[in-house]
Amino acid sequence: MGSTAERPRRADPEERTLGRALQEYARGVTGGLLFSLPLLYTMEVWWAGFIARPLRLLVYLLAGFLLLFGYNRYAGLHEDATWTDVAFEAVEEMGLGLLVSVCILWLIGQIDSGMPVSEILGKVVVEGVPAAIGVSVGAAQFGGDGKGSQGMKGREDKENLSLPANVVLGLCGAVLFASNVAPTEEILQIAVESTSWRLLGLALLSLALGGIILFYSDFTGSRPLRSGDGLGMVLSLSVISYAVALAASAFILWFFGRFEGVSLAAGIAQTVTLGVVSSLGASAGRLLLLS
Repeated sequence: MGSTAERPRRADPEERTLGRALQEYARGVTGGLLFSLPLLYTMEVWWAGFIARPLRLLVYLLAGFLLLFGYNRYAGLHEDATWTDVAFEAVEEMGLGLLVSVCILWLIGQIDSGMPVSEILGKVVVEGVPAAIGVSVGAAQFGGDGKGSQGMKGREDKENLSLPANVVLGLCGAVLFASNVAPTEEILQIAVESTSWRLLGLALLSLALGGIILFYSDFTGSRPLRSGDGLGMVLSLSVISYAVALAASAFILWFFGRFEGVSLAAGIAQTVTLGVVSSLGASAGRLLLLS
């Protein structure tokens, strides 16, 4: 076991450049989705948000903030960070977690402008607190460390993996993540209730997540962008990662019998819906397997 000083720690907020901050946000969103996406796809959690009373939601939100505050104080930020820095980070992470919750709940059709404000707030808070904790952990713990000859050599080795190796590891990560939610009724419910535009939004989100995680977030094991890298290269590898995720989604859904008795459109919709989870596995999960 290493000492506290050896654990991955975020930079003091005063030391962060804009680029570093954006990378931490990207890792935070990834962490928020990694830890909370199964909850965001769970009917019982939607119902809990629907029936929760305002006082209970307020206590839940406060408890989440205190957990974020404690995590940042003892594991997230540098030890010399001030209490103000710690509190600011907690507020920032809670806001980002709630924003992640809003975006995903809207894309899967669980909140819209026609719902009562109390229902929207309940669902967003219930889903947003776990997402915020995931944001904090992701920003602090999933950062790559390119310092030292061993770190640089390890990263170069991971960058030089062949295409078949990347595909196989991507499939491993995608199947690992997708298997947790593929058997549930929520996937079919979300799919059949989604409009074409929402499905397109889910597909674009999946594609964007893969590119950000693989190239921009400085996620553990990721490949940093270089001056010679063109947009075509980034897009092609992101598309390959998403194609792997869709293939894994289709296979898992077929295995669990989710294509039986449904139309082709419903099958495609289920695959795209599950593809958000699979794309996280095919990118972030693959990098974690490499690490």
